[in-house]
Amino acid sequence: MRCKLNKTMGKKTLLHSCDEVEVETKDQKYKGLLMPNSDSKKIILKLKSGYNVGIFKKDVKKMQVIKKTKKNAKACEKSLEPKLKKIKQKHNNKLPTISILHTGGTIASKIDYATGGVSAKFTPEELLDLFPELRKIANINSRLLSNMWSGDMRFYHHNYIAKEIKKELAKGVDGIIVTHGTDTMGYTAAALSFILEGLSMPILLVGSQRSSDRGSSDAALNLLCAAQYITKSDFGEVGICMHEDSSDESCVILPATKTRKMHTSRRDTFRAISTDPYATVSKQGTINHFNKNYTKKDKNKKVKIKPIKETLKIGMVKFRPNFYAKELEHYKTFDGLIIEGTGLGNGPVDVIDEATKEHNKILKTITQLCQKLPVVMTSQTIYGRVNMNVYTYGRKLKEAGVLGNYSDMLPETAYIKLAWLLSNYPKNKVKEMVQENLRGEITKRSLQHEFTE
Repeated sequence: MRCKLNKTMGKKTLLHSCDEVEVETKDQKYKGLLMPNSDSKKIILKLKSGYNVGIFKKDVKKMQVIKKTKKNAKACEKSLEPKLKKIKQKHNNKLPTISILHTGGTIASKIDYATGGVSAKFTPEELLDLFPELRKIANINSRLLSNMWSGDMRFYHHNYIAKEIKKELAKGVDGIIVTHGTDTMGYTAAALSFILEGLSMPILLVGSQRSSDRGSSDAALNLLCAAQYITKSDFGEVGICMHEDSSDESCVILPATKTRKMHTSRRDTFRAISTDPYATVSKQGTINHFNKNYTKKDKNKKVKIKPIKETLKIGMVKFRPNFYAKELEHYKTFDGLIIEGTGLGNGPVDVIDEATKEHNKILKTITQLCQKLPVVMTSQTIYGRVNMNVYTYGRKLKEAGVLGNYSDMLPETAYIKLAWLLSNYPKNKVKEMVQENLRGEITKRSLQHEFTE
């Protein structure tokens, strides 16, 4: 790559890939290696942190070469790529077998320095290139299901992943890892828990906040810990395996229906909500259990697929100040509705003055909705339990027919659960089963330490 800039040192300067440069914009200075780049409008720098940064050339105020390279563009590209050795997989009869199903995300990927993009590696041999430690833990079967952002997931994809899991289990594998983007991992984990009825084999969803060849990547630890937990525990249901904390020492095994992404970028973003995590596990295979209230592994049991109807429309609405009844009217054509209420599961349905007359309309609309479809209350507070008996406006919502009293379901899990119930049971049964704990989504009692830790 060659780059000509008029703003560099007062004259045109010819730059090459792998030159070390300092770039100054209006807001910031950057120092790093100039990367191969096919976009003529941008400069791509590789910073010392291992991250790439893209800078529009029009924003560059000053650019100077700190150190020239002797390499040409191809030599530069080759030198920057991770040094990987092709490792051929030989089946080891003494080791268990794990299937890894890929749905996308960055966990099995590396930077393509020619384009600045991320290229995915999915075959068993490519995975062993990236994570050679896996071959000491298990025989690996690996294949691509889809390559998509997790935010693009729909009920169709949840059903598809579940069907492919069933196929792998029929082959007699000892467990399955599903690689998944982190943004909607909680939804997919919950969906698989409900769809895979009678499951008694380990299915762990694993993600990565940073691509696999970055120095700060969490991919390797998450994948290795998942493999260790599958092979060394009696765990037999759907769970999530991600970083325990910001260090690279261990991962935490989390319940599929009680886990939420709590930070946009931290590697330890996932937390168990209103329950304990199942365990921590190191990449060496040391396991510390906190909660063994899970389904135990049993290869002899058969799993049944009970899919989610893909055309269902389930709404989610968040109560807030200055809410209007018209915001609810749209859901009259839907099949179900999840409400994120305030506090204990409350909402704006009390009239106390001229300004709150709208609340009568809100209560009337909710009552009409409850006559047509299941409406389930959850709380915006994340921690704690819905109790619509405490305050007047909570009692009004309950009397209107809103379900979910005494539940501590996460809104995301309630959304998936309602869709699954409506797909597999008659409406009168759905209203009963929403209140039942089917997959660990409702805890019997709140833990004293759940919020303080």
